[in-house]
Amino acid sequence: MFIVIWQFEIAEENVPAFEAAYGPEGPWAQLFRGSPGYIGTELLKDTHVPGAYVTIDRWESEEKFRAFRKNYDAAYEELDRTCGELTSRETRIGAYTG
Repeated sequence: MFIVIWQFEIAEENVPAFEAAYGPEGPWAQLFRGSPGYIGTELLKDTHVPGAYVTIDRWESEEKFRAFRKNYDAAYEELDRTCGELTSRETRIGAYTG
């Protein structure tokens, strides 16, 4: 398994839209579902820090993730620009195998 983890800081007024966009049924997950090897997305909300979130995207392998990025790069970048307005800060924590 290959896992990509992102951390986000969200302004209070953007929380509903962020949760809709980055949740397991949002446009990010819908884009990922178009590629073989995508397993799922989790959106986790910090219980102590308002507006702090983590996403966990799971793929069958790093190769499947890289194939997705290659085949869907334009759509990925467009969605990233659109959703970038929702975040105050976005940090890639890392990519992990398990």
